[in-house]
Amino acid sequence: MTAESLRRRAIWQILLFAAGLLVLTVISAGSVYLVNKAREDSKWVIHTIEVENQINTLLLEVRRAESGARGFLLTRGPDFQSDHEKAVAAIIPALDKLTRQIGDDPAQRDSIEKLRAAIGTRLDQFSREMDFVRQDQPDRAIALVREAAASNTTTTIGNLANAMIREEERLFRIRTANSDRSQTLAASMTGIGSGLVVLLALISIWLVRRSARARDEADTRLRDANLNLESVVDERTADLREANDEIQRFAYIVSHDLRSPLVNIMGFTSELEELGGDIFRRIGSLTHEAAGGPPPAAGEISLTGPDQQLSADFSEALGFIKSSIAKMDRLISAILNLTREGRREFKPEKIDMRELIEAIVSTLAHQAAEAQAEIHVEPLPNLVSDRLALEQIFSNLIDNGIKYLKTDVPGEIRIRGRTKLGYAIFEISDNGRGIDPRDHQRIFDLFRRAGTQDRPGQGIGLAHVRALVRRLGGTMSVSSELNAGSTFTITLPIAWNASNRNADR
Repeated sequence: MTAESLRRRAIWQILLFAAGLLVLTVISAGSVYLVNKAREDSKWVIHTIEVENQINTLLLEVRRAESGARGFLLTRGPDFQSDHEKAVAAIIPALDKLTRQIGDDPAQRDSIEKLRAAIGTRLDQFSREMDFVRQDQPDRAIALVREAAASNTTTTIGNLANAMIREEERLFRIRTANSDRSQTLAASMTGIGSGLVVLLALISIWLVRRSARARDEADTRLRDANLNLESVVDERTADLREANDEIQRFAYIVSHDLRSPLVNIMGFTSELEELGGDIFRRIGSLTHEAAGGPPPAAGEISLTGPDQQLSADFSEALGFIKSSIAKMDRLISAILNLTREGRREFKPEKIDMRELIEAIVSTLAHQAAEAQAEIHVEPLPNLVSDRLALEQIFSNLIDNGIKYLKTDVPGEIRIRGRTKLGYAIFEISDNGRGIDPRDHQRIFDLFRRAGTQDRPGQGIGLAHVRALVRRLGGTMSVSSELNAGSTFTITLPIAWNASNRNADR
């Protein structure tokens, strides 16, 4: 599976997850809203029913009061009187409760005010009728009953109550329709949301199964590739070792063969120097003879004017040739040393690092004294590694620290170490001239040097040190600024065992 396919699959999975989250959010919000709306609509439906029931209750109490008054007027029975009084006592509370229930409807508020007035009139009539009966004036009570019948107070109460009931029935139909619609929408929302969730779940299952198949196919290909991986790695490693050995042999042969013509050039340069001396002595002798002067003493070169300048130029040219030959000889020797070191087999042994560093410091004590430098060795962890390689690594770094100190500042070189996760970390720091950050990698290249070239060297030391550190399974880095000193950090395994011995060869 290509990286582009993996990227597209990841994008689809993110989009699917986002879509599922969005659907669930919309469904949840919509369901909550619709459920609350359906509950509110249902509450109004119930409220309408309660209002209708309260109107009917009020009418019932009015009728009970009329029945009780008629019965008491006709029979003078105390039961009718008691029933009438209970009904009258219940009318006003029932009317107040109805007033509170219909406070949300302006039309019903007008009706309730009219109804309250009519009921007040009828209650006053009831009170007078009952007083006449209790005063044993039935004729006046009957006359009052007829007056109430003629004024249609009871009919007015009934008409107003029926009008209010019809209004509540109209509201009941509207509110029932709203409640049904809200419940239908809530059910639809839940159904649609459930369908989308199921669809997304099916798509997710399909993508997961597809990913699983792709992963299984990749695992199969990986197992097939790993079947011959070990043999391929061994083969490539053998080829790499053979190529490395061939390069080392080639470098050794080339370096060795370069010495022969170099020795010849050096020899013929010496002969050319002697021949030049003879030639210029001969020129000086001829010049004096032509001038009539005495011949120069044996072995003496006496030149004047252009001949003297020519002799000086000749000597200077020979000096350049000799210095170049000497530099080439040092480079060839360095290459031969590198190739010999590359062929050497490392032998791990337990090493007291403080003892090893102090021995190196003692051998460099004369150079440190001349540079007015102090070398401080702090506690160091011990290693199991190759002693000669460690001596070359640390002696080179300490020697460089002494070599590149500032001339006007007392030198200070400090070697310290610590352990971390099975590795020993060594730091060799100085207060010398420092290294430009742009040259931090350059100094580890073969035959490359950085900064002012006022110290002897071929640009091999740090390259050799890094190669040795890598062969020992470690890493090397530098931290430095110009005129701020340098710190070389070396990380090495505490126990360099036989399993990784000579792993890079």
